[in-house]
Amino acid sequence: MGGALGPALLLTSLLGAWAGLGLGPGEQAVTVAVVFGSSGPPQAQAQARTRLTPQSFLDLPLEIQPLTVGVNNTNPSSLLTQICALLGAARVHGIVFEDNVGTEAVAQILDFISSQTHVPILSISGGSAVVLTPKEPGSAFLQLGVSLEQQLQVLFKVLEEYDWSAFAVITSLHPGHALFLEGVRAVADASYLSWRLLDVLTLELGPGGTRAHTQRLLRQIDAPVLVAYCSREEAEVLFEAAHAGLVGPGHVWLVPSLALGSTDAPPAVFPVGLISVVTESWRLSLRQKVRDGVAILALGAHGYRRQHGALPAPAGDCRGHPGPVSPAREAFHRHLLNVTWEGRDFSFSPGGYLVQPTMVVIALNRHRLWEMVGRWDHGVLHMKYPVWPRYSASLQPVVDSRHLTVATLEERPFVIVESPDPATGGCVPNTVPCRRQSNHTFSSGDTAPYTKLCCKGFCIDILKKLAKVVKFSYDLYLVTNGKHGKRVRGVWNGMIGEVYYKRADMIGSLTINEERSEIVDFFGAFVETGISVMVA
Repeated sequence: MGGALGPALLLTSLLGAWAGLGLGPGEQAVTVAVVFGSSGPPQAQAQARTRLTPQSFLDLPLEIQPLTVGVNNTNPSSLLTQICALLGAARVHGIVFEDNVGTEAVAQILDFISSQTHVPILSISGGSAVVLTPKEPGSAFLQLGVSLEQQLQVLFKVLEEYDWSAFAVITSLHPGHALFLEGVRAVADASYLSWRLLDVLTLELGPGGTRAHTQRLLRQIDAPVLVAYCSREEAEVLFEAAHAGLVGPGHVWLVPSLALGSTDAPPAVFPVGLISVVTESWRLSLRQKVRDGVAILALGAHGYRRQHGALPAPAGDCRGHPGPVSPAREAFHRHLLNVTWEGRDFSFSPGGYLVQPTMVVIALNRHRLWEMVGRWDHGVLHMKYPVWPRYSASLQPVVDSRHLTVATLEERPFVIVESPDPATGGCVPNTVPCRRQSNHTFSSGDTAPYTKLCCKGFCIDILKKLAKVVKFSYDLYLVTNGKHGKRVRGVWNGMIGEVYYKRADMIGSLTINEERSEIVDFFGAFVETGISVMVA
């Protein structure tokens, strides 16, 4: 019992000076407790805590009384004790919780506390954004993260963008893995695309598993694209074992944000090119995230006051019986679900997730830094090329036996080029993504030297069939320097030049002539025009 009282007594002494700050009759201030978890960056926490004063929120329509508290342990029992000590020492309208731990226990404890005390709790860092099914009755726990279903939607769009239609799924026994598999199958079945789930493997990646057994199971997978679901700690075990043969340029890995945890320092075993989905706030400072959380609570309280003439009463503590949620608490919760702040929509679903989040696709680059390579906004995915660092800065491909670069040009009916669907930004089912060099600039400021297009035709049908049977991925682009290719002042251009200078592995829709035959081997033409369909 003494161990449980330690954190409680510590918080009580820290909050003693604040105990009188709760709402009294006639007061118009909103008291918000900002709780910093033990796993967040210490320097960022220190800066955020010193700058959180009532003067930090003068742009909000209500006066804010912020209370900053640090919890020294986020294991379930200690966290429960410390949050209850906070609620017993101060009368607060809501809690903003910052913690970068990627464990479901934190989210479940916060959800449970909210259901028992009816205090709104807002998780701002996404570390607590994990599967909660179902939520506790009466809970007002909200997460500035995205649900697993929303992340799967974006991950499948990435697969569609690069025509990675065949993939394998690897999961641990982490809570939610069954829902993840169910979601994968649901998205695949609902799509008009021909998705092929090559394999499903569930591994014991915790203390009970062995590395040798995990490696043996991973070697049985024959898929260039792998989608994994696990915690951050389990991801380190998975990728350490996967280095036996499933990590490298020939394999593409995609994971939800749960496997990343904090994006500050990726583990050394995470493979270069690892792809994930996070919210657009992933690069915001801790101070800005805290401001967003406080603003949501303040604007929700402001909306409640406009309708009811007074602020909602502060939340209770852990000592009383929870009982049913009062109409006033339900009304306050409804106001929290629909907030707009600084031009951003912070509407929440009944499950506590953002309804229309702007998400970004990130990849681990060669400098072991997370780099934004795509953006999902209002149902449309805008990708940067290349999505994974298979290429050098000069777009020269890395040697990879399971990925081919294909050069082509429009020549109907062999290759037909169309624009993407304007509504979705994607390619329709009978086409595949292709690109043409351009001088456009990506929204992040980096160069995106391509225009996305969609290709179809006789050559494309053969390419898709070969990729399916032989099991390779490919990148398809249209040549801009010449057409079929000829020698100009001793330098080859066009499709022949792409192959001759090793920028492409295959070319399509090509007329054979004597000059080209001197540097490229052709198989025999099978149509009377002398046009061969695919040349390796």
